[in-house]
Formats: sequence, C-alpha cells, structure tokens
Amino acid sequence: MIRNPILPGFNPDPSIVRVGEDYYVATSTFEWFPGVQIHHSRDLENWRLVARPLDRASQLDLRGDPDGCGVWAPCLSHDGQRFHLVYTDVKRYGRTTTAGASGASLRDFHNYLVTAETIDGPWSDPVHLNSSGFDPSLFHDADGRKWLVNMLWDHRPGRNRFGGIVLQEYDPRARRLIGERRLIFKGTPLGLTEAPHLYRRGDHYYLLTAEGGTGWNHAVTMARARSIEGPYELHPDVHILSARDRPDAPLQRAGHADLVETPAGETWMVYLCGRPLSNRGRCVMGRETAIQKMCWGADGWLRTEAGDGLPVVEAERGPSIDQREDFDAPGLAIDFQWLRTPEPEAIFSLSARPGHLRLYGRESIGSLFTQALVARRQQAFCYSAACAMDFDPAHYQQAAGLVCYYNAAKFHYLHVSHDEALGRHIRVMSALPDAPQADAFTAPVAIPPGRIELRCEVDYERLRFAFRAEGQACWTWIPEIFDASILSDEASAPGLPNFTGAFVGLACQDMAGTARPADFDWFAYRERDYAAGPTGLDWPAALSRLGAGPMLRA
Repeated sequence: MIRNPILPGFNPDPSIVRVGEDYYVATSTFEWFPGVQIHHSRDLENWRLVARPLDRASQLDLRGDPDGCGVWAPCLSHDGQRFHLVYTDVKRYGRTTTAGASGASLRDFHNYLVTAETIDGPWSDPVHLNSSGFDPSLFHDADGRKWLVNMLWDHRPGRNRFGGIVLQEYDPRARRLIGERRLIFKGTPLGLTEAPHLYRRGDHYYLLTAEGGTGWNHAVTMARARSIEGPYELHPDVHILSARDRPDAPLQRAGHADLVETPAGETWMVYLCGRPLSNRGRCVMGRETAIQKMCWGADGWLRTEAGDGLPVVEAERGPSIDQREDFDAPGLAIDFQWLRTPEPEAIFSLSARPGHLRLYGRESIGSLFTQALVARRQQAFCYSAACAMDFDPAHYQQAAGLVCYYNAAKFHYLHVSHDEALGRHIRVMSALPDAPQADAFTAPVAIPPGRIELRCEVDYERLRFAFRAEGQACWTWIPEIFDASILSDEASAPGLPNFTGAFVGLACQDMAGTARPADFDWFAYRERDYAAGPTGLDWPAALSRLGAGPMLRA
C-alpha cells in the first residue's frame, strides 16, 4: 500500500515524470533557496530528495520577492535525451490592504526553462520563455515538436483574472517560443483555471488543469481534443478529483495534478493536498503531495479507481523522521534551505569554525533580501527539535536562536539577545497574523554566558519552548504555550499570498550591520507520537556536553 501524502510537509504543485524505471517528482519552493525540490522513487511509494536544480545566481535570485512568491509550479519532463524543467519566478503578487485593493491586479510572472542530461545536473542557465502568466508546462509531442502551455493573467478591471490556458510552440534550436499564442481553454464556472498539463493518448490530446483556487474548493479538471489547438470538450464529470464537497475527507484541498504511466501501463496521478488540524482547520504542514491510481474508462475518460473522484489515504502514518546534523560535512544536508539569496556565503559558513554552522548576523527576521535563516520543513503534526548554540551578543540589535517559521508575518522565535539593564537574556518573539498586536514578546529571562541549548515541542496546534545553559541538567520551560497553527496558509488576512508551509531551524540577526555570528554545534529534529506529550521527550546530558548520542524518549 502507498501511504498518502507521499511527500509530507511543504511540497506543493507536483509534477511527475518517469525515465525508464525511475520516477521523479518536482515541487514548488517559492521564496526558499535553492529552487525546486526533486524527489526520486523506484516504486511510487518510497521517495528520497535528490536534487534542487536552481542553485546559483545565474539561474535564480529571489532577493526582494515577496513572501509566497518566487518559484511557482515547476514542470519536469524528459524528451528521451534530456530533462526539461520549466518554472515561474513571481516578482510581484499585488496585495490587499485594510483600505481596499492596492495594485492587487498587477502581478509579474516570469517563466523560464533549464535543461540537464541527468537529474543531478549540471542544469543549464535559464531561457526566458514568456511572462504572460504562471504554471508553465512543456509538452513533447510524438512528432518532435514542443509546446508550452500556461495560464494567462488578465489584470484589466472587470475581467476574469484567470484568463484561460494558452498554447505556444517552443523551438529548442532557437531557444525561444515561435508562432502566435492561442487560447485553447477558458475553464469552467468554478474558475481560477491554472496548472495546465498536456498528454497524448490514442487519437486525443488531454488537458489537465486545476480550478477553484488552492484552498478548500480546489479540483482537477480534464478536457480533450483531437487537435492540440482544440476545440477541447469537457470530461463528463468535469472535475475528476476534488474534496470540495466532502469536508469529512482526510485529504483536503486536492488539486494541481499531473499524470504518469508505469511500464505496465497503469496511470497514476500526483496532486497537492492538505491535512487540516481537526479542531482548527489549518494545514500547518502546508500543501503536500499525494498519489493515487487512476483508471481509463471505455469512453476514453480518466477517473479514480472508485469512480467517486475523491482523494484516498491507504494509511495515515508513514515512517517517522529522526534527523541529527553535527555540521561536520563540507555542505549542508539537503533537507535544509535558506531564504532568497543565491549567495549563501553571505549568511552562513561550515568552515569558519569546523564542526559548526556559523550564521552571520544579517537583516531582521522576515527580511525580503538577506537574512540568515537556515531551516528544514515540518513534516509531522508532532515533533521535537533542538540545537546547541554559542552566541555572545553585545547589544539588543543582535539576536540568534531557534525559530518556527512560515513567513515574515508568521513565526515564533526563541532567541538570545542583550540589553543594558538585564544583560544576556532569552525570550520569544512571535509574529501573529490574527491578533490586534502583530508582534508579541515574552518577558526576558537573564541567562549566564556560554553555550546554550534551545528546544521546541510541537503537538498539533500547541508549541512550547525550553532552554538550558551549559552544565545544567534540567530544562527551563518558557511558561507560555504558543499557537503553532498560525504557521499555515489559512492563518492570514485574505488577499495575501500564503502558499508555503512551516519550517523549523536556526536564525541570526545583527541589525547594526556588524555581522555578529552565532555558532551552532548541532541541530536535531525528531517526529514522535502525540502520546509522548510536549514534555515527554528528554535529551540526554551527553547530547548537550558532547554533541553526540541519539535523542531518547524519557
């Protein structure tokens, strides 16, 4: 049995391709660098992160991209000789304010293509394709011609912003689009038509799109035509997968899909989904990737195996992750990412102090340009994370610590700083999207000089922090219980882009511009059962003193 989601945590907008016996799924990374996640599998069940192809400044520079923008909806394909990856870099989303719309219709979407002979690269510098909309997809036809489809953005007043799906031929020798673009599909009354993918089966071209928005109304729509340019007729059921009418379904927000065929001729669909907290309705792990088998009917149309168009979960729990990083390798483990900058040497080093991750204090937490924040995805409802840090701030503009982060408006940050009255101290800063006061701080607690260990425990919507100084056997708990559910797409004012997911990791700021560093000896992340409780996991003394040994349940 295949357990859904196959890619837990923030892994949205999946695109799947098979090359021989190997399957690859590419997912969006938005403002996180390097760009695009690619997972590999041989059996469609067990997946491993193997590549992030957009890893240098000539391919991608996200500095200045707003939260929720950056790399959207990559499409990964193979033409028999090389991999092709098309993607959008969103530079402006527009925004809605309390005073009303302010340029909300004006958006900048730039679509690019990179190629590689192998999945681990090297990947080429990008070719700019167009900027007419987002969610580009490249289709390789049997006659050797290549076609780009993307949704068309219409900013004019009184118009449907989602203007339909456009088609244009791509010339790989000239490395540009040729001919005129054609509007081939206007969508259905559900609206918000996006995420197009083209396929050929028998005498028909099949067009798969997402509709209804990426929230609770999300759906997968299918149409077909005998010519690639149309006209396209709708599927008899219109939407072939959705949970929009089933609030009891364990997987919600199902949509933005792609198809792959196995060597045995079976058809499988990957799609994004969300798992809401039962008592809050918020998807704290963002949009995840699921998969299920589909069936072609005698009428030549695709449907779910049960014929009900619903996403399925064979088993709700997969293997848990128990990760520890001692920062002894020359590069970061692939699970880690940072925000926006293609110049990682400006924000961290693994060689300045061997065996440590050194973060250089940069701009304020939440900066859209250069902030030193290195983190990994939250991939379970209940987890524990901890780190050991050396940091000696000189004043209140310098801070470093352990952060649970969604974006600039949504985070909880356990950090060490300094002020003239209390000296070195620790406290939690929270950015709250749904409270009258956007920034909240706990009372500062004085701490002695030297190494300090920081810890967080997340149980569904509950988050707690603790710390202990070097040589202390017991943890000191911050008394407040924090709302972890704000680290979700749903916890936000309407009209703002919220498409990512929760991360946990390490951060350092120096708003005086002197780059005061913080050194992290180790970082640990462990998923666990809810039964352990927020205080049920203890860290052996050896872990703090030596940076060695496993995390054990008390």
